[in-house]
Amino acid sequence: MTNGLRVLGTTGPKKAAKAAATTGKSARYYPADDVPKAKPSRSKKQNAPKVRASITPGTVCILLSGRFRGKRVVCLKALESGLLLVTGPYKINGVPLRRVNQAYVIGTSTKVDVSGVDVSSINDAYFARAAAKSADGEEGFFANDDAKPAVVSDQRKADQKKVDAAVLKAVEATPLLKNYLGSNFTLGKHDRPHKMTF
Repeated sequence: MTNGLRVLGTTGPKKAAKAAATTGKSARYYPADDVPKAKPSRSKKQNAPKVRASITPGTVCILLSGRFRGKRVVCLKALESGLLLVTGPYKINGVPLRRVNQAYVIGTSTKVDVSGVDVSSINDAYFARAAAKSADGEEGFFANDDAKPAVVSDQRKADQKKVDAAVLKAVEATPLLKNYLGSNFTLGKHDRPHKMTF
């Protein structure tokens, strides 16, 4: 206001900041305290990573890391999380049904017919660990120093047998495939991985 008259164009601090943003001029009003910015929401569902074109259900893959590195396994499907569901089969090379990150896998040109294998019931929740029952207090924590053996549920064993029975049928139909899956992948002194065709 000037001499009892209102001057047009004067506004409150919020409108002044908004007007300054649209016109490109700096705002005349600055807040006394830093106004906290709203954090981006984490509730958005991320899309699963894209699976490489060379890895399809039935592809024989070579594991590059983890407990079973060097083993050849059969890829059964890609899970929602982007991880691959693979099996040895367990009877041939000891690799059970497990999830594997595709970054640590080499897809080979060898294929196995897994159209008869039913893995629709197996998803990421299937591999969730059950909450461990904690021992009573600190004394219980320090008293049990020996490692407890992992217990495989009867459900997991039954699923392994069912899946492997169907995969083994397809493996035995192809000559020498059983030996191929049973052998470990290794590199010798003069091997050139970049020149290999898998």
